[in-house]
Amino acid sequence: MASWIGVAAANHVARGRAEGFMQVNHGKAAPLRRIRPGDVVAYYSPVEVYGTRSPLQAFTAMGRVRLGEPYIGVMAGDFTPYRRDVVWFDAHPAPIAPLLDRLEFTAGRANWGYAFRFGLVAIADADMAVIAQAMGCAAELAALAG
Repeated sequence: MASWIGVAAANHVARGRAEGFMQVNHGKAAPLRRIRPGDVVAYYSPVEVYGTRSPLQAFTAMGRVRLGEPYIGVMAGDFTPYRRDVVWFDAHPAPIAPLLDRLEFTAGRANWGYAFRFGLVAIADADMAVIAQAMGCAAELAALAG
């Protein structure tokens, strides 16, 4: 099991949670091919609504990637994003600011958000456990480990 952070506006994450999928990098397939069934993904949302500057800077979802490969989703118009199915945990949003010194990939880094520009970031399992604790879903994450 690997741990990942996807980056998307909270309103896009909410749609994925409601419909049981994830997508990253504006629907590109290549990043989703790095993820395997059973991996855990948390979403970091820099903003509330895509295309605005309404800051959020919080983790907004966490779940386990289901069996299957990336597939093309159905959207209005000619947009055909690639997606993966996810079983979302019962988690609540958690601001990143109180976690910055506790996460390996952000601790001591003034430009901690730089890694998020790629849209999908591999992180240490220990970092995922810290995020899960903050989101109130540590028990669901621990159950995956056995």
